[in-house]
Amino acid sequence: MSSYLRPRAAGATIFFTVNLAHRGTSLLTERVDLLREAVRQTKAERPFEIEAWVVLPDHLHCIWVLPEGDSGYSVRWGAIKSRFSMAVRRAGFTPPARLPVVTLGRYAGVNPGLRVTKGEVGIWQRRFWEHHIRDEADFIAHLRYCWMNPVKHRLVERPEDWPHSSVHRDERFRAEMDLFVGRG
Repeated sequence: MSSYLRPRAAGATIFFTVNLAHRGTSLLTERVDLLREAVRQTKAERPFEIEAWVVLPDHLHCIWVLPEGDSGYSVRWGAIKSRFSMAVRRAGFTPPARLPVVTLGRYAGVNPGLRVTKGEVGIWQRRFWEHHIRDEADFIAHLRYCWMNPVKHRLVERPEDWPHSSVHRDERFRAEMDLFVGRG
């Protein structure tokens, strides 16, 4: 069995998609306060810059810039996921009794009980998706993707109507977004 090796570019700008194990829930938006605190604590220990972030009910997208000489984004995600999981458990959240079972693809049939032996509670999907940003055009495309995702999922009609988005703090790209969605 081959193993997936993630790129390790120090100081990189990276787009992420991170999902809950059970899609269709609204845990992230219901407990966005706990997610923010998990991110704040992790940033205090292992700094990184947030260029964009959008939290949807069952997944999130973001763009980070790692410090020069640092490529440890997996460690940061592990800390964020762990802190959020522990916080929602302390707040009374009980994950579904049945852990997700992979039925298709290369990991089909993997014993979900293995998650229990590792102390996992099945809140997050085990992996995340990352894309290293190549240039300014790639950055703008992924920034737009973050902002437009609540619109794509029909949660709001305009990006600025979604409360859990960095679109509210990012004035520097507001004019470009207005052109992109046809309001300029």
